[in-house]
Amino acid sequence: MSHVDRMPPLPASALNEEQRKIVEEFSRGPRGGVKGPFIAALRRPALVDRLGKLGEYLRFESSLAPRIGEFVMLVVAREWTNQFEWAVHVPLALKNGLRQEILDALAEGRQPQGMAEDEDLAYQVCGELSRTRSLCETTYRRAVQTFGEAGVIDLATLYGYFVTVCAIMNLAHTPAPVETKVAPLPPFPL
Repeated sequence: MSHVDRMPPLPASALNEEQRKIVEEFSRGPRGGVKGPFIAALRRPALVDRLGKLGEYLRFESSLAPRIGEFVMLVVAREWTNQFEWAVHVPLALKNGLRQEILDALAEGRQPQGMAEDEDLAYQVCGELSRTRSLCETTYRRAVQTFGEAGVIDLATLYGYFVTVCAIMNLAHTPAPVETKVAPLPPFPL
């Protein structure tokens, strides 16, 4: 992927009223400003508003344990080789209890070994959704037993949401945050 940011932040002087309103709302919210996929998506302020609200729900109100939510985000970031989401969510995943060796395996494109049962199941759900666009009956039943029906919906929506934001950033060539201390993902194939 090119290192030239195709859709950099819009200068404040170029923002229309709807865009300024979104920037102000995001600055007051849990993100502290327009970042990541929202920089490119700001070209469509109504989309930013809706994506932002869905993202806030999925990150801060989901029925999934934060450790599982962060893991799903990183599975998608690896699948899409998205440097921004990887850099942002690795520290959060570690803070929420994911082990470094799991993240190392994921970064290398390997299935992590020694995962907790719910981590392994979340990994299987993401992989199956990616490969087959559905879940087989066995995986579905295990997921409902582990996460509940609401959790399965939250997991599938989180997966799809991060596919969306990674797609936006990959097409825009959104760079990782400048201040990151996280090693970049190697490209596929490894």
